[in-house]
Amino acid sequence: MAENNSKFLIKGGNPLYGSVKVTGAKNSATKLLIASLLTKERCVLRNSPNKINDLKVSLELCRLLGSKIETTGDSLTSETPVIANNEIPFEYGNVNRISILTAGPLVLRTGKALIPVPGGCRIGSRPVNFHIEGLKKLGCNVDLKDNFYVLQAEKLKGCNITLDYPSVGATENIIISSTLAEGRTNIFNAAIEPEIIDLIKFLQKMGAIIEISTDRKITIEGVDRLYGAEHNVIPDRNQSVSFACAGIASKGDVFVENAIQDDLITFLNSIRRIGGKFEIKDNGIRFYYDGDLKPIAIETNVHPGFMTDWQQPFAILLTQAKGISIVHETVYEKRFGYVSELKKMGAEVELYNTCLGGLRCRFANAGYYHSAVVKGPTGLHSAEITIPDLRAGISYLIAGVIAKGETLVNGAIYIDRGYEDIDLRFRNLGAEIKRI
Repeated sequence: MAENNSKFLIKGGNPLYGSVKVTGAKNSATKLLIASLLTKERCVLRNSPNKINDLKVSLELCRLLGSKIETTGDSLTSETPVIANNEIPFEYGNVNRISILTAGPLVLRTGKALIPVPGGCRIGSRPVNFHIEGLKKLGCNVDLKDNFYVLQAEKLKGCNITLDYPSVGATENIIISSTLAEGRTNIFNAAIEPEIIDLIKFLQKMGAIIEISTDRKITIEGVDRLYGAEHNVIPDRNQSVSFACAGIASKGDVFVENAIQDDLITFLNSIRRIGGKFEIKDNGIRFYYDGDLKPIAIETNVHPGFMTDWQQPFAILLTQAKGISIVHETVYEKRFGYVSELKKMGAEVELYNTCLGGLRCRFANAGYYHSAVVKGPTGLHSAEITIPDLRAGISYLIAGVIAKGETLVNGAIYIDRGYEDIDLRFRNLGAEIKRI
């Protein structure tokens, strides 16, 4: 896993115009790849974001486990006739959090898995206790030894699992692990994000039986065997939001090809409330600036609420709105780690450890600075800033595009985790940006 020390140099001030195509969702493709480990047969993913670093790491990991993988363009073929290794090296746990999702396939096919305690972006504690407790209830014996989870089971058995919080990763892990378990598994208070629906559709093609009920209940009936399947990865809704915010914040006009209205309804409503404009077409959504932006109070939440990954690029929009906006983060307790660097560019943002603009959340009285007050409009200016995480990174690029002067953004590796050729795509929209 090679290091990447490149940076972005941006000369701001150009409105963005033109068309940009979003790729397949990395938050879906990585999980679909892990799900393919459940079968010995060949699986094919199309519209796969093969250039994105998070997927590249997942490909390396699956090859290490025994997968035979080929990539061509946006097509990915994986076949795992034998699990050759059920011990995942420690370094994979520090790069991203995908390794914990291999627990189910490895235990189901080999009876054992050694998984490093996962890391990832510095946006909060992101504990995996929901994952571990779910696997235990399915019949895994789990020990923690030398910063590794040691999981063992002769077989997994269906059960009822109630999540204290509708965690996306835990829901995915339990779904994947339950497909070949004996009997029926019910997940209560499950996450229902579009990427989870995409995973369910792929597993159904492979032969799984999965029902989605009301009130966040997902039921998996274990089957004896799964088969190979072909699937088109859904477009990346986070990319759609990023380019939408960039287009409007720069006072431009950007058509986001493959943006899907169904996955963006809450975001689109928020864009309309602040005075941004959009036009929904058959093959995407046009986003454009058409007058002053208005302040708003938003609160992040699980789907179908306002996604936590959207609040950083949206915050850049709010720096350009006339008035006081409030952002209440309820998903990750340290999601505002990007604000200090943004303030170097002149943004007027203050953080508070109380629940502002909405209901009390699970971080109330916990001391976390999880609410922000954004004052605008603010003329951002050049600065040298460093990216702390993926979504903060794309917000810094948007800030650089609208700022006066040249902005140097350190830590391109974070953005490369989730965006293919981001500098080229911004240049095609008229931005003056280069990788150095």
